[in-house]
Amino acid sequence: MGCMGFGNAATGQHSWTIDENSSREIIKRGIDLGVNFFDTAIVYQNGTSEQYLGRALKDFARREDVVVATKFVPRSSAEIERGISGQEHITRMLDQSLKNLGMDYVDLYIYHMWDYRTPIYDVLEGLNRVVKEGKARYIGISNCFAYQLAKANDLARENSFPEFISVQGHYNLIFREEEREMAKLCTEDNIAMTPYSALAGGRLSKHPGETSKRLKEDTYAKNKYDGTAKQDSEIINRVAEVAERREVTMTEVALAWLLTKVSAPVVGATKLNHIEGAVKAVDLKLSADELAYLEEPYVPHRLVGVMAENTPAAVGESHSWSGKK
Repeated sequence: MGCMGFGNAATGQHSWTIDENSSREIIKRGIDLGVNFFDTAIVYQNGTSEQYLGRALKDFARREDVVVATKFVPRSSAEIERGISGQEHITRMLDQSLKNLGMDYVDLYIYHMWDYRTPIYDVLEGLNRVVKEGKARYIGISNCFAYQLAKANDLARENSFPEFISVQGHYNLIFREEEREMAKLCTEDNIAMTPYSALAGGRLSKHPGETSKRLKEDTYAKNKYDGTAKQDSEIINRVAEVAERREVTMTEVALAWLLTKVSAPVVGATKLNHIEGAVKAVDLKLSADELAYLEEPYVPHRLVGVMAENTPAAVGESHSWSGKK
C-alpha cells in the first residue's frame, strides 16, 4: 500500500490527499485483506503521511506482522552550506521519520532520489550506520538508473556496507522504460522491484472519459502523462476491453499484468475500493495472449517525472563517483 495519498492537504504539497480518519479506514481494510507492506516517505505531506500510518498500524496491527518502508531525500542547499554531512543528514532524516511513525525501526529505508551533490560513499556509510544501530533493517533505492544501482552495490560490497535490496522506480503498462536495463539487472542480482505509479496516477483504472479528483488536481501526474496521452490511450482502451471480457476491474487487469513483472507494486489508495481492487489483482491470472495484447501498442517514452528533474544538468552540479578517501 502506497501512502502518498494520506496526509494533511492543508500543510502538504498535494491538494488531493485524504484526512486521518479516511486514511485509517483504508489502512485497516488493507490489513484485513492481507496487505502487510506499507510504503511512505518523510516528504509526503510534510511528514503527516508517516504520522497517520504509524498511529493506524499501532492500533490495527502487530509491528512484527507488517513491513514498513519510508524514504529520505537529498541534502538541502541550506544543509550543504552549514556543512551537514551526508551521514549526519541520513541520521537526522531517519530519526525524524521514526518519531513521525512512533516506531523504533523501519524494515526498509529507501534513498528517495539520487543526490548528485553528495558522494554515494557518504550515503552508503550513513545507511550502514543506521542499519548497525538497528534503526533500519534493510535499505532500498528509488528513482535511479541501472548503472547507478549496480555501481553503488559494487561499492557497498567492496566496503562491507549493506547493499540495496530493492528499487522503487516508475513502471506501469504505459511507462515501461524500466524494462530496458533495470529489470534485467534486478533479475540477475536478485533485487526486488517495487514500482510506484503502478496505475499511472489512476489512468489505468479509469475508462476513457472517466475522471476523479486526483486526475483533475494531481499536477505531478499530469506532467508525467499528459504529454503522451494520445499514444497511451490505445493501451488504456485495451485494459478496459480485457477487463470487460474478464468481468473484472481495470485496476485488476493493470496490476495483474505488473505482478508478472515485479515483486510488489506500490499501489496508492484514497478510497476503500482502491485497495479492494488491488488485492483482487493477486488472484487474476492473465493468459499469454492477453499479456501480449496489452503490451503490443507500447512505444518508447521519454524520461519524465523525478528522473527527468533530478539529473546533474537539472541540479547544476556533479561530483566524483564515490567520494571515498
